[in-house]
Amino acid sequence: MPESSVVRTTHDSHDPAKPVRIAVYSDRRALREDVRAAIGSSLGRDFPSVELTDFATAPILVRALLNREFDLCLLDGETAPLGGIGLAYQIRNEVDNPPPLVLLLARRDDAWLATWSKADEVVPLPIDPLQLPATVSRVLSERQAMREAVE
Repeated sequence: MPESSVVRTTHDSHDPAKPVRIAVYSDRRALREDVRAAIGSSLGRDFPSVELTDFATAPILVRALLNREFDLCLLDGETAPLGGIGLAYQIRNEVDNPPPLVLLLARRDDAWLATWSKADEVVPLPIDPLQLPATVSRVLSERQAMREAVE
């Protein structure tokens, strides 16, 4: 990919007064609704409100990453034509300091591809309404702890 098309964003420390912004990438409306139902409007008392933004296509998500910050991306591994695994790899290689990436995978055998894609975490499908928010909270807390350790 030519240098001019590389996405450049900065994901700085999260302002506690602002909502946690999560991008949800899936071409399946039902899965996006399941994610919304599982996460709800808050991840718990340690987090501000949650703002979920749905993306059905990779180019639109990449463009959004260029134009605004997200605190985390949830990427559906089953989305076509570009699944979450390939998109995670693309984001890791084209976005400076990207937000944490959590893959939603239906097949356990794809876990090795999640490692290849440099995803931060994998959540199995179908969505477990307890596991998904717990994983998202943990990943966000780990990212914040890393930022604080650097400061």
